Amino acid sequence: MSKLVTIYGGSGFVGRYIARRMAKAGWRVRVAVRRPNEALHVKPYGVPGQVEPVFCNIRDDASVKAVMQGADAVVNCVGILGEVGKNRFDTVQAEGAGRIARIAAAQGITSMVQISAIGADAHSDSDYSRTKAEGEALVQQAMPSAVILRPSVIFGTEDEFFNRFAGMARFSPFLPMVGADTRFQPVYVDDVAAAAELALTKGVEPGIYELGGPEVASFRDLMQKMLAEIRRKRILVNVPFFVARIMGTVFDILQKVSFGLFTNGVLTRDQVRNLARDNVVSDGARGFDDLGITPTPMSAVLPEYLYAYRVGGQYKAIHESAERLRRS
Repeated sequence: MSKLVTIYGGSGFVGRYIARRMAKAGWRVRVAVRRPNEALHVKPYGVPGQVEPVFCNIRDDASVKAVMQGADAVVNCVGILGEVGKNRFDTVQAEGAGRIARIAAAQGITSMVQISAIGADAHSDSDYSRTKAEGEALVQQAMPSAVILRPSVIFGTEDEFFNRFAGMARFSPFLPMVGADTRFQPVYVDDVAAAAELALTKGVEPGIYELGGPEVASFRDLMQKMLAEIRRKRILVNVPFFVARIMGTVFDILQKVSFGLFTNGVLTRDQVRNLARDNVVSDGARGFDDLGITPTPMSAVLPEYLYAYRVGGQYKAIHESAERLRRS
């Protein structure tokens, strides 16, 4: 019988790519999510019955254990960018990761991949970064054989980075940036999935791997690259950190006093703290080279989905070609 992997958060941005790769590798895939009915898009990744979404609440031991029954390996892709309702950084990114590793170890599972993030630091003033590090520590404590992947900002068709700002550029003459000079090392989502697949199917040395693409660029440079791709000219505005902190505070307070009617998806104080730090692979860190993976450049992927934000969409390239022919 084919091996089985349980992927917590397997319908999300990174999780779906891992699920697809594991299905292609011949594994049965159990996608553990809060809302299975909203994860039906994963079923076509394999033959009928090979990839199945199931309900799971990673804040609950019994729920985590139930979806892990019979699994040969587990992957944890669950993470949040902001706190909403019962989903707090501590309960999801620290306790949730530790719970999965602890229960997996108790069931005799020795193969686990934890998706973390560059910048994870137990001493960080950012709750996001701090709890990512605490989650890593709990995973390694319960599962010393685990592989922890720390990607930089991730890009791909469904990303919330380039898509978000390209969407803003459709309607606004200005693009606000917090930390315009902060450096990033964008990594293609399927390269992260390839690293996870390698860890599960081939076996790699346990520990932490920092994953960054072949290019290091500032926030400003990335926005200029995005604008060039969508053929739009916009004014880039760097928002000073002290102004951003005030904005984040106001939006956080609005979310709190509205009792959930307003969800802060704009800017949080915690995100401002993270944007003040470079998000690149550390010197001496293990990464793609150690896994034998060549990271994909942005230029090979961005045109595949950012064309939708051009005036004329997919036909913009045809119009440009026709214009060049006319001029010649």
